[in-house]
Amino acid sequence: MAEAQSARLSGADYLAWEAAQSGKHEYVAGEVFAMVGASDRHVTIAGNVFAALRAHLRGGPCRAYIADMKLRVDAVDAWFYPDVMVVCEAADLARPQDKIAPVLIVEVLSPSTEAFDRGGKFAAYRQIETLREYLMVDPESGRIELYRREDAGRWSLQPPADPVELLSVDLRLLAAEVFEDAAPGP
Repeated sequence: MAEAQSARLSGADYLAWEAAQSGKHEYVAGEVFAMVGASDRHVTIAGNVFAALRAHLRGGPCRAYIADMKLRVDAVDAWFYPDVMVVCEAADLARPQDKIAPVLIVEVLSPSTEAFDRGGKFAAYRQIETLREYLMVDPESGRIELYRREDAGRWSLQPPADPVELLSVDLRLLAAEVFEDAAPGP
């Protein structure tokens, strides 16, 4: 993520400005950051996860969204573009420009965003009361990390498993599905 402009914007100004842009930009407390393009592997992995979720959720109350849907995090005055997210609340499904109550967020890591995805972005995501799971996929190492909010509100890293059990959406996701056509490594 690279800063797009130096002047601070209000949230309303960001939304109006963003609607007129050809590229995507995230917003954090008045600062706007340009989103960099993703690699073939990154896009393929995000698409694989989205496809598995979309098929699994079909006909139910939840919906999966991929990369172009904004996520509003009021607690930190931010809008992000998660690689994949799932929302289940009817009020959220009715929001055309952004979502506010995901149960699951998936980020595909890249060298330029990994530190932020693990640090500041995850800290912001943890402020979302509805969020139950945060899945990070590392295309370089082939690792899949799942963080889950426990009953006491604490987040815990789940032991590595194949398949990964996404309790928030009742789905067992195989690593082979996640990395199909996007083998880890150089």
